[in-house]
Amino acid sequence: MLFDVVSSGSTGNCTILISHDKILLLDFGVSKRKVSKALESLGYSFDDISACFITHNHSDHISQAYNLPLNKIYATSLEIPKAESNLPIDHLIKPFSTTFVEHFKITALPLSHDAENTVGYIITDGEETLGYITDTGFIPEKNFSYLQDLDYYIFESNHDVKMLYESKRPEFNIRRIISDKGHLSNVDSAYYISSFFGKKTKEVVLFHLSTQCNTPEIALITYENVLQTQLGYLPEFKIVCSSNEKETIGGSK
Repeated sequence: MLFDVVSSGSTGNCTILISHDKILLLDFGVSKRKVSKALESLGYSFDDISACFITHNHSDHISQAYNLPLNKIYATSLEIPKAESNLPIDHLIKPFSTTFVEHFKITALPLSHDAENTVGYIITDGEETLGYITDTGFIPEKNFSYLQDLDYYIFESNHDVKMLYESKRPEFNIRRIISDKGHLSNVDSAYYISSFFGKKTKEVVLFHLSTQCNTPEIALITYENVLQTQLGYLPEFKIVCSSNEKETIGGSK
């Protein structure tokens, strides 16, 4: 399973997932041109996309989904911005529902965000499994069993709490971000991963980092400190930060 985080952040999110020459998109909040360019660099074209799974209806995750045929889109709402019609009813994603596309099995997990019916996804190709968790104030305990010992995690690590409180953001926005319907901090993210990872875990990609209230350096140091404190050692899996400026490629071919 190979993945390419094309872009991650408040300006737009999209991840390409490839296995046995079959392609999924996770979210589509960046331009078709940017996705096409990323696919071409991997030896594929935009038309090769089998399906796109949307996490929620905020524009940085769904704004460009209309570029795909509706029968390739799965989302938590039947309405897709700028699309000429609604999704087929059987493409409506519900919590804990499982969808099969090609050889992929995709399970939706309910998250807590200020967008209706926000979900994350667990995707397996029969050989490896990836967890895609972003835009949530916390992770409900009923999801924990699904998140244990995955091969790969693309996992929100949005902000450093100190930087957030010292930022010039309005108070209402700060309250929103730290709320149960906001975003995971570096510390929260690291605590979750410290309890989820297992022997199979190869890589964790930190996702949706704030450009104003976080840095890759701070996120990575925080992860290291939390893992060391929680476990008494540093696990051997790889930890990297994604961004909206450059692609982050991981997984295995």
